[in-house]
Amino acid sequence: MKRRDFLTLSAGTGTAAALAACGSSGPSNSGGSGGAAGAASYWALSGQPSEPIRRAAIDRFNKANPSTQITGTYFANDAYKQKIKTALGAGEGPSIIFNWGGGGLKTYVEAGHVEDLTDWFAQNATVKDKIIPASFGAATVNGRIYARPVESVTPIVLFYNKRVFDQVGVQPPQTYGDILDLVPKFNAKGIAPFSLAGQSRWTNMMWVEFLLDRTAGSDVFNRVFAGEKNAWSDPAVLDSLTKVQDLVRADGFIKGFSSITADSSADQALLYTGKAAMMVHGSWSYGLQKANGGDFVSSGALGYMNFPPVDGGKGDPSNALGNPGQYLSISTKATPEQKEIAKKLFSTTLLEDEEIKGWVGAGYVPVLKGSETQLSTSPNADFLKFVYDTAVNAKLFAQSWDQALSPTASETLLDNIAKLFQLQISPQQWVDAMNGVIGK
Repeated sequence: MKRRDFLTLSAGTGTAAALAACGSSGPSNSGGSGGAAGAASYWALSGQPSEPIRRAAIDRFNKANPSTQITGTYFANDAYKQKIKTALGAGEGPSIIFNWGGGGLKTYVEAGHVEDLTDWFAQNATVKDKIIPASFGAATVNGRIYARPVESVTPIVLFYNKRVFDQVGVQPPQTYGDILDLVPKFNAKGIAPFSLAGQSRWTNMMWVEFLLDRTAGSDVFNRVFAGEKNAWSDPAVLDSLTKVQDLVRADGFIKGFSSITADSSADQALLYTGKAAMMVHGSWSYGLQKANGGDFVSSGALGYMNFPPVDGGKGDPSNALGNPGQYLSISTKATPEQKEIAKKLFSTTLLEDEEIKGWVGAGYVPVLKGSETQLSTSPNADFLKFVYDTAVNAKLFAQSWDQALSPTASETLLDNIAKLFQLQISPQQWVDAMNGVIGK
């Protein structure tokens, strides 16, 4: 979802489209064969509020297709990323592969792990026509489609606790300068300015993404994505990284943030319990706070906005970052029967009204067209309209860096961002490390 029209965006125009696009062991019978005859396996993420919606979809499919079942297995976010990488490398992955598109999907394509779905979408135009076009950008590699966009549009936003703001007697920030002014005011009251699950690393990344975007716009990362040598050496990168470390030194984040994990939702709890005033996080956080925060959401105490502009920055303040969808691919190791089961799931259950209702009810904007009516009648209507408007008004909706880059570059990115936040490396050392993995 870039600016233009939310429902009619182009699926892919080079680099910009590519950017437009965020535990336990698997079952013993869920290898490349996908399980028993007549069954396909499906791996996806666990946790509220998304897991029940995913489970319900598989249950609906199995009920409607008793002779062609799908077996689902669910993993915590970070555990899944490692599990699926290992399983696919060993030829033991599931029949249906949950992923985030972008650089990770490109790696799967290059390794021959996933089916080319371009011809299938051409033969099933009614399926493709029901999906928001922009979501196909991150599903496309070298002009070919390798994944089915599913679930929801999830930009990253700035959440804040209105009760805490009222308590301290301050207003939500309109610029990054306002954020810096708020930091000492909250600290003086014993309230952390920002909650942050720093151990998960990708949560730190959202800060670097926004600060670079608001400082310099999208050009710098576009050059990185295109593989331009030393693209990270742009002065705007050093400026943004310095801003991050200045904020850390000013106690802008909750003490001990580097030991807090996103999978535990502890960062969400810090916000809704008033221990932290603000949090930069994906829009999926709304559903978590609604499910776990008592009356925090229902009472109107949760505030939200797009990340504010950086004073003097060149980036368009309407720009959005995050996930233009989630994705399902079909394993090349699956049997012909299992591949057909997956395609039937893609063309039936995931398009039905119950699917839309599930995501809207949990506080998400679905990737499917025709959801506007349900958005307006949802008890989450105000937030969903905000997400919708954020996507509609964005000049650019950029895919999260760790998803847009290859797994090799992404791991280096996340590792060095964690070190940056822990003040273990300098901005220049960060730049040098990242320049070393451009194009890898």
